[in-house]
Amino acid sequence: MTQGEGGGDDGGDAPRGAARYRRIMRFAVRYIAQMWWYELFLPRIGFARFAARGRAERLIGIARRFHVLATGLGGLMIKVGQFLSSRLDVLPPEITNELAGLQDEVPPVAFAEIRRLAESELGMPLERAFASFDEQPVAAASLGQAHRARLQPDAADVAGFADVVVKVQRPGIEQVVDVDLSALRRVAGWLSRVRVIAGHVDLPGLVEEFAQTSRDEIDYLHEAANAERFAEDFADDLRVRTPRIAWERTTRRVLTLSDVSAIKINDVAGLHAAGIDPAEVAARFAEAMFTQLFEHGYFHADPHPGNVFVTPPATQWRLTFVDFGMMGEVDDELRGGLRRLLIAVAARDGQGLVDSIREVGVLLPSADTTELERAMSQLFARFGGMGFAQLREVDPREFRDFAEEFGSVVRSLPFQLPDSFLLVIRSMSLTSGVCSALDPEFNIWEAVEPFAARMLREQSGNAARAIATQMLETIVAAAQMPQRFDALVTRIEQGRVTVSTPVVDRRLARLEHLVRRAVSSVLFAGLVIGGALLHPLNAVAGTTLMVVSVIPFLHAVLSGRFGRGD
Repeated sequence: MTQGEGGGDDGGDAPRGAARYRRIMRFAVRYIAQMWWYELFLPRIGFARFAARGRAERLIGIARRFHVLATGLGGLMIKVGQFLSSRLDVLPPEITNELAGLQDEVPPVAFAEIRRLAESELGMPLERAFASFDEQPVAAASLGQAHRARLQPDAADVAGFADVVVKVQRPGIEQVVDVDLSALRRVAGWLSRVRVIAGHVDLPGLVEEFAQTSRDEIDYLHEAANAERFAEDFADDLRVRTPRIAWERTTRRVLTLSDVSAIKINDVAGLHAAGIDPAEVAARFAEAMFTQLFEHGYFHADPHPGNVFVTPPATQWRLTFVDFGMMGEVDDELRGGLRRLLIAVAARDGQGLVDSIREVGVLLPSADTTELERAMSQLFARFGGMGFAQLREVDPREFRDFAEEFGSVVRSLPFQLPDSFLLVIRSMSLTSGVCSALDPEFNIWEAVEPFAARMLREQSGNAARAIATQMLETIVAAAQMPQRFDALVTRIEQGRVTVSTPVVDRRLARLEHLVRRAVSSVLFAGLVIGGALLHPLNAVAGTTLMVVSVIPFLHAVLSGRFGRGD
């Protein structure tokens, strides 16, 4: 396959792209229709309990079928499943749990195709670019695959190393990404027209966020720059190692870097054989990840066991990170939001916490945060005064019960984690999983406590100033209170006071809709029964009554939909 074909310019790939698009759309149409029927239509005609009875099984079934679809199609759909598995903010746990095990492992591409693409990108035969090139891949994923090779002496002199790993983009993957993103954008457009979904999550925004991440992952120049930035952050830490880039053998679709393969971080037997204590590896790995997050503000967002090695010797072993296609960054705006959030937590201010969450973009502007504020108040009341040691002693079942209740509140709101938050959650989740596998006694609270304490000390001056500012604002507001009270009394005397009760108004509106639908249902039943009784005596009159009954029937079914804007 030539370079043009890899980019999707070859007309021969068009039929495959069209078939792929249709398969994705058929899946989407089928299960969108199923969800509409059970989650929107049936509850509005009085079958809410029936619809809820099998909800968990239906969601698990959809997730399993998507798992099969993604595995069969490969490409971006595997990334979609992995992305969805992290969206605890917008998807129920039945779906996220089922997709959590979706692995980015697919059959390798034939070496002849890899050779053609690599030679086209490098502008020379592989034999000229490399002294040797292993045809068997070290790893094969949905977006590319990696081969071991050895640089020619002249290239090795320039790079400073000879043994390399060459990552080559899967031929045609750019076209696959374009097709998959086109399908996702169309599905998101459909769903964004449903008010109950659009008010809860910005689906088009999610797709664009995912599209940007995917584009970055298939741009190997972007990954190479990420690797060098990561290496600079740890330049003074001899305990962390990263591969070096052979820039003369690197393009947007071919990445050549030094071979740093060693013991996989989750290979406990291999670590013991090398004389390395897995518990020490867990502690150092957690420290390295928290250093990235809290100190550098730039972190590896995909630290699964295949991307982290332990390099001997035992007396001076090092952690080696690879694959920098997915990186996260905590920018100044997010840092500011987190500081304000920290102040709110310290003050146990539920309203302030919700405001800070809204400020960093977690809550959409349409959010009614009354229930969230109540949940935050419960959180502070139960766990707010506890330190790490006390939290470790809380019954895990209590955490689970509170998490389930809190999760239902969160999913009822237009709550959407920014991409930076998602990457933090993904990174920390993988970190915890790897460390727990290495050391069953590993406690992430103990690992994060020094960093949290340091951050609080560093931010104490800013926090004190912020609290002082808040106190000043409170004093000013108190000083203005008599004037405001006098203005309020004047407005009351003039009859110009209005009271906004949005929750009550919404419930009254719903009650009004229910009454209208009930009246329509009674009319429908009366006309149908009357028509059926009259038909044997007067066929024309009986048929007319039954036909007319369609009008109140349609009103009963559709008024809830159009009346509430869903």
